[in-house]
Amino acid sequence: MNKDHNQVWKNCLDIIKDNVSPQGYKTWFEPIKPVRLEDNVLTIQVPSQFFYEWLEEHYVTLLKKIIRKELGAEGRLEYSIIMENNTNSNPYTIKVPTSNRKAVKNAVVSMPLDMGESPIKNPFIIPGLRKMQVDSNLNPNYSFDNFVEGDSNRLARSAGFAVANKPGGTAFNPLLIYGGVGLGKTHLAHAIGIEIKNKFEDKTVLYVSSEKFTHQFIDAVKNNTVNDFTHFYQMIDVLIIDDVQFFSGKEKTQDVFFHIFNHLHQTGKQIIISSDKPPVEMQGMEQRLLSRFKWGLSADLQVPSLETRIAILKKKMYADGIELPDEVVEYLGYSITSNVRELEGALISLIAQSSLNKKAITLDLAKQMIDKFVKNTAREVSIDYIQKVVCDYFDLPIELLKSKTRKREIVQARQIAMYFAKKMTKSSLASIGAHCGGKDHATVLHACRTVNNLQETDKHFRKYLDDLEKKLSIA
Repeated sequence: MNKDHNQVWKNCLDIIKDNVSPQGYKTWFEPIKPVRLEDNVLTIQVPSQFFYEWLEEHYVTLLKKIIRKELGAEGRLEYSIIMENNTNSNPYTIKVPTSNRKAVKNAVVSMPLDMGESPIKNPFIIPGLRKMQVDSNLNPNYSFDNFVEGDSNRLARSAGFAVANKPGGTAFNPLLIYGGVGLGKTHLAHAIGIEIKNKFEDKTVLYVSSEKFTHQFIDAVKNNTVNDFTHFYQMIDVLIIDDVQFFSGKEKTQDVFFHIFNHLHQTGKQIIISSDKPPVEMQGMEQRLLSRFKWGLSADLQVPSLETRIAILKKKMYADGIELPDEVVEYLGYSITSNVRELEGALISLIAQSSLNKKAITLDLAKQMIDKFVKNTAREVSIDYIQKVVCDYFDLPIELLKSKTRKREIVQARQIAMYFAKKMTKSSLASIGAHCGGKDHATVLHACRTVNNLQETDKHFRKYLDDLEKKLSIA
């Protein structure tokens, strides 16, 4: 029976919805249109070359699996990349080899679906196991070169680099990297593994999520191969366990990991662990395991500063060959303060909006996009952004606002910034003072009282506050 291309793509979308975030689905899959289905080749139409390259880089494995499921082992996918011809309003396409995709702006690109995957394997089921057969499962994009250093991550990054240069030979064993969501734990863990593999080709490095480790252990129990499972992990020279907090409450998994940990540590092998919290705050973990986590170094990753956020954006732009106006980059840095993942997500969404709507990226477009984006991320105006708006309003350099000068106009601007920071953020008085040149909480309280008094007695001052509040409200 002949299949309809619309129905096949609808079936694909039903699976995609369950495997990507709602934002990712809306941005990268809703605009796609199925064009035709001939000889087990499904052609889908995408809006731009950038759109195609993003899909191929980030969703190729998912698409491959889905197409195989819908069309069988011979199934293939072609992209119809539509651009407008200068002399004709009709779109046109040219078929080219995949390897030429960077140079071709208008193309139908055929994507072979027999590309190999690199899942975490269970090598212990392979007879005659040799160490070289182990797939490290490291992401080459997560290197030290792509990791932006700042005050928020300097300790963790420095410790990671020391471990990468001397795995198992430093006091940082185990190295526990902890911090909130989207702050770079997984990136740093991969970077350490990649650096070790580059410098020590004879060492076996394995990155595995705690969830995958647990599933492998359950399979080993079912198959009565726990000894093989343990022996395999004891062979590893550098073991990287991501999100170890998911071992919580799993007593048997913790027990087998305890024995693996002991063997690796006693034989001078390197252990790297990531978690969303320090050992002292981990619940549902055996004390003997927690005590071993404390043997080495626990390094935290904090929310990046404004300067680091802007540096991360510029690094990402450089890597992707993107240019944006400085005011747009600064606006993104000021607006998205929670974590790196949301920061990069905002950048990607902005570029996608520009590409789909064929609009230049301007500050106005950035504000429109951020306004929609932050509704999903419970955005709070940051102290940094308040200071920027106040300084722009009074035409002052931000360094002067944070200085110790007692000039009347500077003091007044500083007090206004403190007032709005207390009113519009959840930051403590001490945190607000620290952002304003190292002032204490008493200074912040005095500033707020002064501003309240002045707005009741000085109509010009009250206009300053009204103007600034409007700017901050629509930002």
